[in-house]
Amino acid sequence: MSTSTLVRPAVPAARRGLGYLTVTGLAWGTTGAAAELVYRAGDLGPMAVSFWRHLGGLVLLLAFTALRPKRTRIAKAAPVRRRALLLGGVGIGMAVFQTAYFAAVEATGVAAATLLTLGSGPILTAVGSRLLLGERLGRGGALAVAGAVTGLGVLVLGNGAGVIDPAGVALSLLSAAGYAAVTLLGRATGRRSDGEDPFTLTMWSFGIGAALLFVPAWFEGLAPSTGDPVRTFAVIGYLAVFTTALAYPLYFAGAARVRATTASVMMLIEPVTAAFLAVAVLREPLTVATAAGAVVLLGSITALALAESRR
Repeated sequence: MSTSTLVRPAVPAARRGLGYLTVTGLAWGTTGAAAELVYRAGDLGPMAVSFWRHLGGLVLLLAFTALRPKRTRIAKAAPVRRRALLLGGVGIGMAVFQTAYFAAVEATGVAAATLLTLGSGPILTAVGSRLLLGERLGRGGALAVAGAVTGLGVLVLGNGAGVIDPAGVALSLLSAAGYAAVTLLGRATGRRSDGEDPFTLTMWSFGIGAALLFVPAWFEGLAPSTGDPVRTFAVIGYLAVFTTALAYPLYFAGAARVRATTASVMMLIEPVTAAFLAVAVLREPLTVATAAGAVVLLGSITALALAESRR
């Protein structure tokens, strides 16, 4: 069997992974706008929003898993200790990622919070993938990360005082750290023959995240006491169905087919989508720095997607 025959099957797998990540990025791009609509409809806080999203996504994924055809899994089961560490790590990372992001949206707005979170995520992921997974960036990855750094610099330094809230920046960086952890763990399990199924990984992560968030969400308030509760939970239902139950399995499936840095940078589709919705729907002001940062970030996605498709 020739070398070219061995390489060809990896190309469609990488392209499928890029397709899954594209759909995920577009769905996640609406998350910040939906959270802002929840805040405008009542007094529900970020802990409660994150808890309901985790719980709703878990219930829907459990229902889908019960209805889908059963598949016989050939791969051997992972050791119990390693599996527990994987599921616990993804659950904690998911809870930190989402909750800190919702808090950042409340502090500094949808566009800035999303651009900061998903712009710094690839940098943290690139460092982690190099140190923990032994992955090389390559030329395309280096260009993409450089584009992310440049875009972040334009976004933060180009906006004047009052546009970017310091607390929002800190929360966005915390969210990015949780996101990088989830990305690296998803890639690590995808490389093993006994790795977790994307649906199983997603369900466990949301179950653990919901358990971790229940107590702080209870103290914050699980139900709105003012405003329009029907509208509030209608938007939360959207978050659970489209940005959670649909998007996360696609994300883990895509992350298992491409490098960790590639998956992280591809998710820059999310901040670009979020910035557009923030300006067009939520009427947030669009500064020159925000627009320039979004353009640079989008360019980094294109460069990396082309490089990954040719691997």
